[in-house]
Amino acid sequence: MTTSTTDAAPARKATRREWLGLIAIAVPCMIYSMDLTVLNLAVPTLIRELKPSAGQMLWIIDIYGFMVAGFLMTMGTLGDRIGRRKLLLIGAAAFGLASTVAAFSTSTEMLIVMRALLGIAGATLAPSTLSLIAVMFEDETERTFAISMWIASFSAGAVIGPLIGGALIEYFWWGSVFLIAVPPMLVLLVIGPILLPEYKAPQAGRLDLPSALLSLAAILPAIYGIKHWAEFGLSVYAAGCIVAGLWFGVVFTRRQKRLADPMVDLALFGIAAFRAALAINLAGIMVMFGSFIFMAQYLQLVAGLTPLEAGIWSLPSAVAFTLASFSVTPLSIRFRPATLMAGGMVLSGLGFAWLAFAPTLVQIVASSIVFSIGFTPVVALTTGIVVGSAPQERAGAASAMSETSIELGGALGVAVFGSLGAALYRQNMAGLSVAGVDNATLAPARATLGGALAAAERLAPEQSAHLLEVARAAFMTGFHAVALIAVAGMIFCMAVALTTLRDARLSGGH
Repeated sequence: MTTSTTDAAPARKATRREWLGLIAIAVPCMIYSMDLTVLNLAVPTLIRELKPSAGQMLWIIDIYGFMVAGFLMTMGTLGDRIGRRKLLLIGAAAFGLASTVAAFSTSTEMLIVMRALLGIAGATLAPSTLSLIAVMFEDETERTFAISMWIASFSAGAVIGPLIGGALIEYFWWGSVFLIAVPPMLVLLVIGPILLPEYKAPQAGRLDLPSALLSLAAILPAIYGIKHWAEFGLSVYAAGCIVAGLWFGVVFTRRQKRLADPMVDLALFGIAAFRAALAINLAGIMVMFGSFIFMAQYLQLVAGLTPLEAGIWSLPSAVAFTLASFSVTPLSIRFRPATLMAGGMVLSGLGFAWLAFAPTLVQIVASSIVFSIGFTPVVALTTGIVVGSAPQERAGAASAMSETSIELGGALGVAVFGSLGAALYRQNMAGLSVAGVDNATLAPARATLGGALAAAERLAPEQSAHLLEVARAAFMTGFHAVALIAVAGMIFCMAVALTTLRDARLSGGH
C-alpha cells in the first residue's frame, strides 16, 4: 500500500499537491455525511407534499444507509481492482446525477429509488478516500493528521447538515437539500484527476457480487417485514418477509465460509474483543440514530419550529459531540478503553433518561447534549478496538466491518425505532374521535403526526386544537419509549464493555 520506511530511505513528505488533494476528497466526505441527516428536517414537508405512508417515509430516510452498508465492502474490493481514484470519480459522478434527479422527484416511489441509488454511489466514497490517503501520505505523522482531517470532515457534515438543510427548506423547497451535493462533486470530477494519484492493489480480492446481493437480500426483506408489522399489524405476509430475510442471512453466512476470499471474514468473529466492540458499535449507533429521527420530527411537528429554527436547535448536540471527541485521545491515555467507554455510556444513559421525562424544548435539547457527549468515547474507541484486536494482516477487513456496522446501525436505528414509534402512535390514535368530523377526514391523522397537522388545517379552531393535542401526545409516547429503550441499550453496552473489553487495546496501542 505504501513504501516501507527505513533509516536510509525516510518516508516521502507530502507536497502541496497531496494537501490540496486531501481537501478535494474531504469535501465529498462531508457531503456524504450530510446526506445521512440532512433529510430529517425535510420530513414534515415531504409528508405534506408527497404524502407518503409511515412505512414509505422510513424507507425514504433509511434506504440510503442500508445501501451504503450493503455495498461498502464490495466497493472497497472494486476500488482495489479498477483503481481507487477511478472508482471515486465514478461514484462522484453518480452521486451528483442521482442527487439532481432526487431533488425533482415527483412521487414517493421515485424518491425511494433515487435515495437507494445515492446509497450505492455513496458507498464508493468512504473506502476510496481513506485508501487514497494511505497512498498519498507516506510519513506516519502526516498520515495520522490527514486521517484526523478525514474523520473531521464526516463530523463537520453531521454538524452543518441540519443547519444548511433547515435553511434550504425554509427558503426554497425540500429538493434543494439534494442539490447542495452537486457543486462539490463537479469540482471533484475536475480537480480529482489532477490532484489525486491512481492506485490498484497488487493482490486485490475477488469481487463477489452474489455475496453483496445476498447481504441486501438478508437485510431489506427483514426490515420491510418489521415495518409492515408496525404499520398494519402482525400478519403471515410480514412474518414471511422476516423469515425470508433470515434465510438469506443464513445462505450469506454459509457462502462466506466456503469462499477463499470472502466478503466478510467470519474468522474475525472468533475474537472476543472484536465481536464485543462491533456489537457495542452497532447497538450504540442504532439508539443514537433512532433518537435523532424523533428529535428532528419533534422540533417541527410538536414544538412548531420552522425548518431553519429546527436546524439551529439541532446544532448544540452536534457541536457538543464534535468538541467532546477531541478529549477522547488524552483521556484514553489515562484510562483503559473499557473504563472510558463505560463512563461515557453512563453519562449517555442519564441523558436518555432525562429525555424520556423532559417536559420542555430547552430540556429536551439539553438532554440531547448530555447523551451526545457521553457517546463520544464509544464511537471513537470501538473502531480502534476492532482494528487493534484483529491480526495485522486482517486490519483492512476489520476496518471495513467497523465502517459497515456504523452505516448499518444508523439505518437499523431509523427503521426499527421509527417503526416502533409509528406503531405506538397508531395504537394511541386508533380510538380518536373529534366531534363533527368523519372517519375519512381523520384517517391521515391516525396514520402519522404529519397527517394530523395536515388534517387540522381544514378543521375549526376547537376541533383542530383537540386533534393536535391528542396527536402530539401520541407521538410523544413513542418518543419517550425510544428514549427508555436507549437507556436499556446503554446499560447493555456498558455491561459488555466492562466484562469483555477489560483488556482490549486500541490500534494505536493505548
